[in-house]
Amino acid sequence: MERKFRSHLTQDERCQIYAHKSSGLSDRKIAKKLNVQPSTISRELKRNSGGSGYRHKQADELAKERRYKASSVARVATPQVIQLITEMLKTTCASPVQIAGRLKLEHDVSISYETIYRVILHDRLKKGTLYFFLRRKGKKLWRRKPNTSGRGMIPNRRDISTRPAVAGLKEEAGHLEIDTIVGANHKGAILSVVDKATKFTVLELLSAGTAELVTEALIRRIKELKVRGLTMATITADNGKEFARHVEVSQTLEVDFFFARPYRSCDRGLNEHTNGLVRQFLPKKTDFTIITHEHVAHIEWMLNNRPRKSLNFRTPAEVVNTVLLQGSMSVAFHT
Repeated sequence: MERKFRSHLTQDERCQIYAHKSSGLSDRKIAKKLNVQPSTISRELKRNSGGSGYRHKQADELAKERRYKASSVARVATPQVIQLITEMLKTTCASPVQIAGRLKLEHDVSISYETIYRVILHDRLKKGTLYFFLRRKGKKLWRRKPNTSGRGMIPNRRDISTRPAVAGLKEEAGHLEIDTIVGANHKGAILSVVDKATKFTVLELLSAGTAELVTEALIRRIKELKVRGLTMATITADNGKEFARHVEVSQTLEVDFFFARPYRSCDRGLNEHTNGLVRQFLPKKTDFTIITHEHVAHIEWMLNNRPRKSLNFRTPAEVVNTVLLQGSMSVAFHT
């Protein structure tokens, strides 16, 4: 896969640098393997090595800290500009958008409202009070969490770009897409699992969509399918924190676990479609705290015994039974 021009080194690439360096490879050979310039490797080793030499986890933390400090307050936010922002906030309680526009009009200063929000956030982290002058006291602003806590920042995640091509062809059973459906007021959840080739669906009612409950239910239900004789090869999930324990799932079930690109639901199109089918029975704003496991099991049965056009009007249950009888994971039903 071709590397993006001038993109930062990733945690995985730093891990490779550490491994290659430990095996005695030169900077130039490491650079060739990672498809980067030799200067990139030498600069990485120089800037992110500690007292015990180069360690990939330590290097990644140092790099992230350096980027955070460099971007915490933009260069355009000089002390003079910050003083103007402070005065306008305290005297007029103007919004960052209004302040940005006024600074351009009166002082010919080009600054984005996002930068002004960062100035206020920086002040708040230093126990400042500028956020008191925002209309909503910065409630939306404080949802902006560090780079390591957002969606797509799950530790040790494997991107869908590294997933085997066969997993997307819908010709081989054992490639799953998973998600959670959340109940009204974010109380209760349903684990949704669907096989890309057979369309066979597994639904499990949970008291909450936590990583612990999701992991336990996923492992238990997939083990049940494996006992029946189905072989599982890959699992693809979105970037929700409920899948943060993916390494445990992967090791326990002996499957490869991948994550879709953030905000790209098309990477899990079948799963999104399946969730829509579930919503036929459990519309949005349904209180999941009052539904039963038996009700969800009945919905699962209906979906698996409903004829599907994509299966030549066979049911997912029939296709799965055919796979088990043939002893092959290939699904030959296409016209």
